[in-house]
Amino acid sequence: MTDSLKQKTVKGVSWSFVEQILTRGVNFVIGIILARLLSPTDYGLVGMLTIFIAFSQIFVDGGLTNALIREKDASDKDYSTVYITNMTLSVIFYFLLFFSAPLVATYYEQPLLKPLMRVISLILIISSVASVQGTLLTKQVDFRTKFAISFISALVSGAAGVICALKGLGPWALVAQSVASASAVTILTLAFVRWMPQLIFSKESFKRLFSYSYKLMAASLINTIYSNIYPMVIGKRFSASDVGMFTRGNQFPTVASETLVSTFNRVAYPVLSKVQDDDRRLIEVFDKFLQIFYFLAFPVLLVLCGCSRPLVSLLLTDKWLPCVPLMQLLCISKLPTGMIRNNLILLYVKGRSDLALRMEIIKKAIMFPIMFVSMFFGLKAFCCALIVNSWIDMYCSAYYTRKILNYRLWDQLKTVFPYLFISLILLAESLLASYFIANNWISLGVSLVVCTATYYLVTKLMHLYAFNEAMGLLRKRTINVEED
Repeated sequence: MTDSLKQKTVKGVSWSFVEQILTRGVNFVIGIILARLLSPTDYGLVGMLTIFIAFSQIFVDGGLTNALIREKDASDKDYSTVYITNMTLSVIFYFLLFFSAPLVATYYEQPLLKPLMRVISLILIISSVASVQGTLLTKQVDFRTKFAISFISALVSGAAGVICALKGLGPWALVAQSVASASAVTILTLAFVRWMPQLIFSKESFKRLFSYSYKLMAASLINTIYSNIYPMVIGKRFSASDVGMFTRGNQFPTVASETLVSTFNRVAYPVLSKVQDDDRRLIEVFDKFLQIFYFLAFPVLLVLCGCSRPLVSLLLTDKWLPCVPLMQLLCISKLPTGMIRNNLILLYVKGRSDLALRMEIIKKAIMFPIMFVSMFFGLKAFCCALIVNSWIDMYCSAYYTRKILNYRLWDQLKTVFPYLFISLILLAESLLASYFIANNWISLGVSLVVCTATYYLVTKLMHLYAFNEAMGLLRKRTINVEED
């Protein structure tokens, strides 16, 4: 990377990481408080609605904001066209969900889902009001502003959820949190970004952007349905309490994984788009992103897996202990996530959204039967199926990367293997601490201290690239502070 690109990347990753850590940290703490105040059934009811909201959001955006990010010279006419499209579709899909709410409540045999769905669906319209303004911040790699927006919104929405939970409103507390979060993000984005849409809808702009984005939309739609169908399937096959256990067991690994994936991918997409015409440089930058990502992701997920029992007992109380084995299996299932998402980004920046769509169809045709059959053998079998599917997903995601860039999955695995090997040692250490130390606080403390020391010493002795970059960044920041 050139100095200017590297500087922009480091700055973007740094602020994106701060945003994800602090924002998700606030949401994590709020989630712990809510888990103590609410029941698994409350979480299960809202979890049943996840797929409908996620499904609608894919159609509302249509992949158009991603097309704007990739577009090197997007005009104000392009932005206004996307804005009008998003707003129109958000209203249409809100009313579709509003009138289909009784059918959803009947399907699950849960009458409360009808009003819950009609209120939580408002986030579609609320979020669309500032969707293009948020895209402008991402395109400019301005994650400092996005951090301020996300952090304040997390505090506001968290407070709304906790207040509702304390008043005994049950699942309405989770709905209030979601609506408050979307509202706060929209208001703050409009305050920070001085851009207003024009009443212009350009057919030429729409056709050009949509010719790229509709394949992304279709690929995202397939992936979103697949990813969010779990609560829907489990909700019909098992009880609302089971859905709550699965949702809570999935929360910890998802927060850990998505924090890191979001941190890097939101920066990687605009940065890699700038070097999309130079394949050698594109692979070089991608390889560095991959190493730094897994330098963090492998130890976080595997130590979380090892410490899950004392962590759940301390933070959520013993009533949630049945989710521990689910959580451990789901931690393993999240390991390939970074490689899957990063390979998709390579296809996006090369303009091959057609290959991304084709790949999603092939992957889900293979993976869905595995998931469906496993459902009849219990939740643990279901989570094991997710592990198998994640590795199938990883292989398929790298297939077209090899075709268009001659960058093989094996090359990627060799790049990240040292970080995986060291992290497996950390997994063993944390499992031993959890098994032999009865006191949860001491068990967690020992695991964190021993694992951190081990990881630091071994990565330093092996002179790994990501470790050297991390230490160099810390030293540079220390010097800058002293100079200031």
